[in-house]
Formats: sequence, C-alpha cells, structure tokens
Amino acid sequence: MSLFDTISNDIQQAMKAREKVRLEALRGVKKEFLEAKSAPGAGGELSDENALKIITKLVKQRRESARIYEENNRPELAANELAEAAVIEEYLPKQLSPEEIETEVRAIVAETGAEGPKDMGKVMKVATKQFAGRADGRAVSDTVKRVLSSL
Repeated sequence: MSLFDTISNDIQQAMKAREKVRLEALRGVKKEFLEAKSAPGAGGELSDENALKIITKLVKQRRESARIYEENNRPELAANELAEAAVIEEYLPKQLSPEEIETEVRAIVAETGAEGPKDMGKVMKVATKQFAGRADGRAVSDTVKRVLSSL
C-alpha cells in the first residue's frame, strides 16, 4: 500500500475515533499529496519517495511554526503544532542517530574518493539521496563537513 493510501485510510480511522489533532494533521498531509499529484509534470502520480519529502517538509514547517509561537508567547498554538508534527512524524522512517550518520558518511567519503572539504558537493550529492527521509539535512551536512575537514 502506498503512503498516499495509508494516509487516506488513517484519515478515516481518525474520523471514526474522533481524534481531532490527528485528523487535522493527516488532512494537511493529504492536501499536500493531492497538490503534488496534480502539479504540472506529475502525471497524477506520487511516488513514496516524493511523499516522504513532503512529509519531512511538513514536519519542519510545524516545528518552525511552534518555535515562532513560543517566541510570541502563544504556548497553546505551539502545543498544537508540535502535536501535529508528532502525528506526521509517525510516517517517516526511523531517524538515524548521529553515530549512524557518521558511519554512513565515512562510507560515502571512501566510495566517492573525497580528499577534503573541496569535495563537499560530491559527497553531499550521494548523501542527500542516501539519507532521504532518514536524517535531517543539516545534521548530514554538519557531519560531512566534520569528516571531510579531518582528512
């Protein structure tokens, strides 16, 4: 079952269970999925890879909104955003630990033959694809910089 179908089924379950926060979060995800499916060039299809990118983006947006609400002394709105982010995160693959990221980055560096910081782009190109949905881009970038500067 595709991620799109899973979300659609979970929306029905949330409606039956009257889980308001879960329902709102999943409806937001489905809206983004439908927009991506109907985008020019999409051909009415949405791969799970693209769905994961959308989910990752939505989690980041919710967290950023929560941070802004906290700064503006609106904890009730921040709590709602964080609750929705937690629901959406359930659909992401297990996130890698910093140690796992470093191990995989070292393997990518060896595989690409990178010799120092000047090869950052070459390593990041491979790392971005390999870590898609499994690790935060900033964490991967920081780890790549650290590993390449130690060469």
